[in-house]
Amino acid sequence: MKTRLKTTLSVLSFTATLGLALAMNSGYAGTRLAAKPSNTIAAGSSSRQWVWQNPLPQGNTLQDFSLVDTNTGFAVGARGTILKTTDGGNSWELITGQTEDDLYGVSFINPNIGTVVGNFGAILRTTDAGSHWTIQRDGMSDVLFGVSFTDANTGSAVGSDGLILRTTNGGTNWTPQNSGTSNGLNDVSFTDSNNGTAVGDSGTILRTTNGGTNWVPQASNTTNALNGVSFTDALTGTVVGSNTTILRTTDGGAHWLPQADPIPSDLHDVVFTDTNTGTAIGPVGLILRTTDGGTNWSPQTSGSLEIFYGVSFVNANNGIIVGFGGEILTTTDGGSHWTVQSHGTKQTLYGITFSDINTGTSVGASGTILRTTNGGSNWLSQNSGTTNQLNEVVFTDTNTGTVVGVDGTILRTTDGGNQWNGQVSGTTNLLFGLSFVDTNTGAAVGANGTILKTADGGDHWQLQTSGTTNFLFNVAFTDVNTGTAVGAGGTILRTTNGGSNWAPQTSGTAVALHGVAFLDANTGTVVGNNATILRTTDGGNHWGPQSSKATDHLWDVAFSDVNNGTAVGEGGTIIRTTDGGSTWNVDFSGTFNTLYDVSFVDGNTGTVVGDVGTILKTSGSGPTPTPTPRATPAPRPRPTPRARPNS
Repeated sequence: MKTRLKTTLSVLSFTATLGLALAMNSGYAGTRLAAKPSNTIAAGSSSRQWVWQNPLPQGNTLQDFSLVDTNTGFAVGARGTILKTTDGGNSWELITGQTEDDLYGVSFINPNIGTVVGNFGAILRTTDAGSHWTIQRDGMSDVLFGVSFTDANTGSAVGSDGLILRTTNGGTNWTPQNSGTSNGLNDVSFTDSNNGTAVGDSGTILRTTNGGTNWVPQASNTTNALNGVSFTDALTGTVVGSNTTILRTTDGGAHWLPQADPIPSDLHDVVFTDTNTGTAIGPVGLILRTTDGGTNWSPQTSGSLEIFYGVSFVNANNGIIVGFGGEILTTTDGGSHWTVQSHGTKQTLYGITFSDINTGTSVGASGTILRTTNGGSNWLSQNSGTTNQLNEVVFTDTNTGTVVGVDGTILRTTDGGNQWNGQVSGTTNLLFGLSFVDTNTGAAVGANGTILKTADGGDHWQLQTSGTTNFLFNVAFTDVNTGTAVGAGGTILRTTNGGSNWAPQTSGTAVALHGVAFLDANTGTVVGNNATILRTTDGGNHWGPQSSKATDHLWDVAFSDVNNGTAVGEGGTIIRTTDGGSTWNVDFSGTFNTLYDVSFVDGNTGTVVGDVGTILKTSGSGPTPTPTPRATPAPRPRPTPRARPNS
């Protein structure tokens, strides 16, 4: 496997003529950033358990797969994700709590014995089919991207800066070997205890015939990043990489010959089950197949548009592919037919609300609206009638709800979402925040200081004077008269007359404020960039900062009562208070996906939503084992642009 995307940067540009412009930069093959301190699980973390509801079986990106036999396989990926199947990929068990390090490589030599590797030099080992894992190595400054075992005792791992590690006792001891390069190594393939090949950045190919005592560079005749390697015997192997690179050797790498890729694309991984039969994978659902040793490669229909990172076949027919957002595909006929085993939308979700413990609605990108009537066990798509991005949703009872989004979009339902009708907002500005105090009375806020108010359920929306051109991201009303709006530049606005007048308040910060929650006219909490948390008990006359163990931007906050509150944000951040914010503790969310919104129906039962269709639920049960504290690694795939501005 072995391509990891650089962290995607969503850049927001404000200009007088263009308003809000969204730009996204992403990179491919072999481009990795150094580890960046971000979201850290620290002492005092909560024991709350968060469970994936969408996508299923989970939504973290999967980086590698090891298929042991036709039934048993293991996938690894972001935030310490380990998945296991015992029925050929039809169902999956999520193995949690081992580590929060990103995992990039996995190698099993039988259904019981396997090793996974990842960020911070992590090496984990199981001898009982994943029921228990031993951390053999961790807490280092390096990253391990590939691992290959030929028997229970003998294995090699490769990674950043030319790192090669070797064990001959099942990982009890790992010994560094001299690779002779500082280039990152992305994958390794051994056919026996002596013969192995490692590949990496800048066209690097290294070969050993004595178990790594000596590694000899080979001429690849390319400077492209090489991401995947597969050997079927000591002499015959294939390498794939960026810019449509496919290389083939039949003499142990003495000569590497290029092969033609029928579809110009990066390739992320390759596997051969015999000299002739192989499969290579890449972005946008790309699958290539050869049955003649690579003389000809033919595309296969994947039925997916996701980025594929890992592929494993146990024979010519049975194989599994994994990729971005937890995508999983299986085949039992050599790829003539591929079945997508992962389910649920991967559209980014920006808003979530529950009217009772069972009934909830989430909204997001491309007009997505999802509805549950069983507490999230099932989420069903509803027809919004638009492809516009939807940013927030509020229901005042089971049937009556309102949604706002881009281009001034406002939608209304009175039958639980069976039908959504557009309303005239009177603006084309982006709308981000929404609050209703009863069926008829509500307010929406958005770009350029936009504030809209309705007293008749949205039949008429009236523009109010905010006194600012700063973007307003959220609003909360506690009664028909009293409300607070927050936004860019530390903006906090307050009204006590239903919005006829909005008065600025002193926040004490210049960072963007994204989320606001008020329990009554006086008691409220605001969250924003740089883990900012502000609290008032006098209606905003005074705002005092609160501290937490989070460091990432916070996007939303919800309180179920005066003591119990939850905030969510970048990097899968979830923080929790049970004392009104005097102390905030980190919940282990199990994902690095950005979380945009949170809804709690009581002190225990809550749901959060975010990137890649993420829906996580807690019912207060636990505990979830808290992994070893570790700073969040930077190289996590995030190609979905955010539509909400950060600053």
